[in-house]
Amino acid sequence: MLLILLLVLAVVVLLGVGYIVSYNRFVAQRNTVEESWRQVDVELQRRYDLIPNLVETVRASAQFEQSTLQQVIAARSHAMQARQAHASVHDQSRAEQQLTGALHGFLGLAESYPQLQSNQNFLHLQKQLADTEDRIAAGRRFYNGNVRALNTRVQSIPSSIVASIAKIGQAEYFEVDDPYVRASPSLTGAFDSLHRPGPQQQAPQQQWQPQAGLPPHHGQAPQTTPPPAAGLPQANPGPQGFGQQVAGPQGFGQPGPPRQQQPQPGHHPQPPSRP
Repeated sequence: MLLILLLVLAVVVLLGVGYIVSYNRFVAQRNTVEESWRQVDVELQRRYDLIPNLVETVRASAQFEQSTLQQVIAARSHAMQARQAHASVHDQSRAEQQLTGALHGFLGLAESYPQLQSNQNFLHLQKQLADTEDRIAAGRRFYNGNVRALNTRVQSIPSSIVASIAKIGQAEYFEVDDPYVRASPSLTGAFDSLHRPGPQQQAPQQQWQPQAGLPPHHGQAPQTTPPPAAGLPQANPGPQGFGQQVAGPQGFGQPGPPRQQQPQPGHHPQPPSRP
């Protein structure tokens, strides 16, 4: 009986130690998730502070569309109210998604204003906002990684038993469904420059032609005779037939020289009679 009691006591001690170790690990993971969310919250607050300065700069330098500015201001107010009310991560994600969409529309419309693109204050605020967006994305990835590790232990056995006893639930992912990020990139016209003729693909320039009567250079193929001027008959460049003479170019409307009759074979011409 004493041996059985010792075995039971050892099992209870092992279970107690395992429960304590598992619970302490849950506590560490839960604190890590909360700490990573605080880092995201800091970057969200930084974005909230940049938006009013950006809006005022646009109002002062350009006749911007007021409806777009009102959408940005309303989305910022809604996101700040969700943060101050300690809303759930899901509700905060939806508020941040609306603010992100309003900012994308605002910045996309601002690109059509040349006076804004030359405003150094606007460009500086735009760069700071882009850096903040990158930090928020990095913090969101870190937070979601810690949430995944915690939820995996909550759903696994035997740690799920400890989670159910200690009432440790799963954490929520911070997901922002940005349609601008998920949209497929358009490659229309991206490769048009590859089909344009470059400087080496242009038509060759007309080469120098040697003058008539001069021999061609060494190694150069003889060039053909340039076409005659308008209004002049062309001379036959081909070989002449038997009994034909090469006639030079005649004036327009003037007959050529009379063709002489060639003697036929076996016939001797008679000398002209003297008077």
